[in-house]
Amino acid sequence: MAEPVDLNRLLPDARAFLAELAANNDRDWFKANKSRYDSDLKRPSEKLLAQIAGWMGDTLGLTPRTKLFRPHRDVRFAEDKTPYHIHLHMMWSLPDGRAWMLGVSPDYATLGAGMMGFEPAQLDRWREAVAAAQGAALADMIDKAGWRVDAPTLQRVPSPYRADHPREALLRYKGFVAWRDNLDEGLALDPEETLRQAITDLAPLMDWLGDEVA
Repeated sequence: MAEPVDLNRLLPDARAFLAELAANNDRDWFKANKSRYDSDLKRPSEKLLAQIAGWMGDTLGLTPRTKLFRPHRDVRFAEDKTPYHIHLHMMWSLPDGRAWMLGVSPDYATLGAGMMGFEPAQLDRWREAVAAAQGAALADMIDKAGWRVDAPTLQRVPSPYRADHPREALLRYKGFVAWRDNLDEGLALDPEETLRQAITDLAPLMDWLGDEVA
């Protein structure tokens, strides 16, 4: 019988495994430690995914699809041929493209929320909303919340919008995700509550994207 899963062990166990993997990033080491990956990372991650998905259904009325990303890297076209990722990534996603993404590595613990890439029609709606009054509300929300956001995708403002548009930076995105960083302590003490709080914190952005883009 498998040992019960203790979610409070996920962060320290994952970091210990990933740190060792970083020093031994080859197939022989991973094969020898596959059972440890399954017990210390995979099973707890699957439980956490299910628990948070259940909470989203009960509390937010959402039915997300869950995904635990494979540890294997696609090295076909990469200069770096090391076979495994040195991070643990999982995702809760909605059919409209909105998603929450949890990332853990030896160096970070973060939750992102948003849309990684807009479909063509969504990109048009994003730019129209950002250029209009709704965009001012979004910019104010981002400024006050203190989320981390990635740099814009495009170097130039797309036409027909002016290069000096007051929200030119937002117009240069082709997908938009905000991040809640420094979740290390919370994930070590109570992973479920920490994620529920981070998801709630990021809810205004997800609501905005649902109303204006998705």
